Amino acid sequence: MKIVHAAKFYPPVPGGMEAFVQTLAEGMASTWDVVVVAANDSRETVEERLDGVRVVRVGARGVAASVPLCPSLPSRLWRERADCVVLHEPNPVAGSALFLHTPAPRFMVWHHSDLVRPWWAIPTYGRLQRALYRRADCVIVSNPVLAARSALVRCARRVVVIPHGVDLTRYATLAGAQRVVAARIRAEVAGPRILFVGRFVYYKGLDVLIDAMSRCAGTLILVGDGPLSGELHRQVAARGLESRVVFAGSVSNEELPAYYHASDVFVLPSVAESETYGLVQIEAMASGVPVVSTNLPTGVPWVNQDGVTGLVVPPRDTGALAGALGALGRDASLRRTLGDNGRRRAELVFSRDDTVKTFRTLVETTVREPRWLDQRFAQAESL
Repeated sequence: MKIVHAAKFYPPVPGGMEAFVQTLAEGMASTWDVVVVAANDSRETVEERLDGVRVVRVGARGVAASVPLCPSLPSRLWRERADCVVLHEPNPVAGSALFLHTPAPRFMVWHHSDLVRPWWAIPTYGRLQRALYRRADCVIVSNPVLAARSALVRCARRVVVIPHGVDLTRYATLAGAQRVVAARIRAEVAGPRILFVGRFVYYKGLDVLIDAMSRCAGTLILVGDGPLSGELHRQVAARGLESRVVFAGSVSNEELPAYYHASDVFVLPSVAESETYGLVQIEAMASGVPVVSTNLPTGVPWVNQDGVTGLVVPPRDTGALAGALGALGRDASLRRTLGDNGRRRAELVFSRDDTVKTFRTLVETTVREPRWLDQRFAQAESL
């Protein structure tokens, strides 16, 4: 069977959607012919094979409103005749190409998030999206909140919920070198240690988080980078927090679990609906670390359950965020209870192997036994 994933980007380009497409592609490459067609972060078109996956990175002539402009992407996508094409949305260039022609008899959409910006995207590309969603054999989402709230998803004939999973074993325990890194962090950074992992972009709410650090004890470790890096450094200096905010920069995949294990609390202070899920919450939960996140109308508070695996506060509420971080920083017993609950929830709901297995079953059913689609979806929605 040949499956084509039409993605926006593909690792090593960072991002939650990118990492998840890699999980799906590599999880099926041993038995299927798996191709990923995505934008490159340069003008050159490159084709390579990574861990059994054929990756076509189409040269981009620039970026407009976060959309890579790849004039040759439609033709590269159309030539990949397959049994099934999976479009990862939002993805305007690939979506427009597949609206004109889909090079497979079966077509799925994995809806990662609604379009939020720019304002003109919804009345323009949004019209094509609705047509694509109505045409698709199925539309897949990561959580029931997104399935219920998204007007786009409600256009679909069939919807299935498959939670995004991670490699839990990678975060459950540390290897020898990782233990050394974790010990170094604990020795160098005063506790309680509060960890953030992600890109420095507007919807992550890092400005709110830095303001909250003025109101609570502890040291904030920021893992990542992004366009707001300079602005955040200036904010830290203006608040006099240089000794209590650590800019760790980009951290390798090998060392990242050590940062979770060295931390007392994980925080995801996102402020906009662009944050639809928050895979990093699951990484923290798998590491046994309690999570503080925000009550967005997305899957974020579905992943991190308030009072069970962590604490959930209103977005942009500096006082509430500081209060939650302070409460967990002061109470080691509460941290252990929520951390243990998070580890159990991750094992029950967010296993990468379960995600890949469920998706494989749905693709095989769609391609080979479409008459059983409704029954399969009914089963999958109970996850």
